[in-house]
Amino acid sequence: MTMLKNHYHEGLIEAGCDEAGRGCLAGAVFAAAVILPPDYHHEELNDSKQLSEKRRYALREQIQHDAIAWAVGTATPEEIDHFNILNASILSMHRALDQLAVRPQAIIIDGNRFKPYHDLPYQTIVKGDGKYLSIAAASILAKTYRDDYMKKLATEYPQYDWTGNKGYPTKKHREAIREYGATPYHRHSFTLLPPIELELPFD
Repeated sequence: MTMLKNHYHEGLIEAGCDEAGRGCLAGAVFAAAVILPPDYHHEELNDSKQLSEKRRYALREQIQHDAIAWAVGTATPEEIDHFNILNASILSMHRALDQLAVRPQAIIIDGNRFKPYHDLPYQTIVKGDGKYLSIAAASILAKTYRDDYMKKLATEYPQYDWTGNKGYPTKKHREAIREYGATPYHRHSFTLLPPIELELPFD
């Protein structure tokens, strides 16, 4: 396995950020910010999408134990509808950064879009969760805390299979929307159902 890099900004207290749930039809978007110790290494840390659910939760405990600071932020479905998903994702990252017990001196972010956070230097990194340890750690926290949240919502609305799909647009999820309609947790600015193609009769 390729070892992930420890930092991008040399000699600065650096926070890694990532989000989870951008492509979902329902639920909040979650983000995490993580500051790891200098020279920290963990050979199993990787992009959360490359890990089993069991491994993600085990690594979450390890990250929370080892990190200098960590925090999770969210933006609600209403905020997603109001600001759009990109802006809401960045808002959730800013909220995670706001909660860090140690103030970072620089930020690295998974992806290619971000908005300045105070006056801190930052760098967006495409596929950063597979390149930098702190972003990988943030991806694991964001994913697992969002999964916990969707499992909780699933007890209120079991027919949408959120325990299984976590709000993503699976066939079963869309069939439930078609049958039962949207919930208050759905993102109404998203295309919840694809348009039905009408079969026109032949002349």
